[in-house]
Amino acid sequence: MNPTNQLSLTAYLAGQIHDNWRDELKQKAEQRGLPVLFVGPQTNHDRSDDIGEIIKGEQPGPVYKDEAASQINNLRTTVLMNKSDVVIALFGEKYKQWNTAMDAATAIQMGKPLILVRPESLHHPLKELANKAQVVVETPDQALEALAYIFE
Repeated sequence: MNPTNQLSLTAYLAGQIHDNWRDELKQKAEQRGLPVLFVGPQTNHDRSDDIGEIIKGEQPGPVYKDEAASQINNLRTTVLMNKSDVVIALFGEKYKQWNTAMDAATAIQMGKPLILVRPESLHHPLKELANKAQVVVETPDQALEALAYIFE
């Protein structure tokens, strides 16, 4: 429920794009009436991989294709993260987490509040990053609870 002061937040959702954790979080926030706009990386993997060539034209090889795509994806991430009030970075055990780590570090560098979501099993490899986050939780539901608390 939106409090009388009409506060709203934009939250950047950093993390793997291989399941529907973002959709689940958005749905739960909507069910609770939380005034949060969620943004994040391009979750269509093919679109993300191909966007450089779509915009800049065919590249001379796979490395150049990756470089062109990363330029456009980094532009998108920078703009959306700049407009965000908070960053939620989800680390899981199943997928490589390079983009999540980069986004979390970028949020810290930008002075954006960071909610780090990671299972206890990743405590050790993420300890320095966790130490820079405002909040460390183990589940997306706990991250949502932390967001909801802002509105109390």
